Amino acid sequence: MKAVGLIGSTVGSKTKIAIQSTMSELADKHPGIDQTIINLADFSMAWSDGRNFLDYQGDTQFVTKTIMEADILFIGTPVFQASIPGSLKNIFDLLPQKAFQNKTVSIVVTAGSSKHYLVAEQQLKPILNYMKAHVLPSYVFIEEKDFMNKKMINDDVFFRLRDLVMDTVLFAEAHEKLREIKEAEYDF
Repeated sequence: MKAVGLIGSTVGSKTKIAIQSTMSELADKHPGIDQTIINLADFSMAWSDGRNFLDYQGDTQFVTKTIMEADILFIGTPVFQASIPGSLKNIFDLLPQKAFQNKTVSIVVTAGSSKHYLVAEQQLKPILNYMKAHVLPSYVFIEEKDFMNKKMINDDVFFRLRDLVMDTVLFAEAHEKLREIKEAEYDF
């Protein structure tokens, strides 16, 4: 099984810290899962122009192929202007409509205030559902007050991330077993 932690912004540190903590928890509890962290700040991404994702070169091809090969995605996003950042939306635009079919996707959101709690619910989840992801119903929302000196300081956030990792892996394993049962029904 392959997991990708996607840091969906090119600026800031809070989402990066949250996804790194998430992937660290995954490595500790599930060392057999191959994992990759993609920080969009580290890549020079082309803007989507409607081509097939395989027709892009360089960083864009690497990022899109890595995401397409994943079984599990942990998508981290900050909230900018009450929305997801354009860099994350560009990733979705680069990928095909059914890019997340048979993939389990979890969400980690960082925001300046609790007023942005529903950004994931009203903006991100509809995109992921449209792209056929198995989206976990719950997500981790982390506020500005949960950080200090570029570190997460709220123990509750760590517990919620731990639970998110556990639920995501269980969800992915369950869907894999369901796919196997469904495929076994066919004679050919």
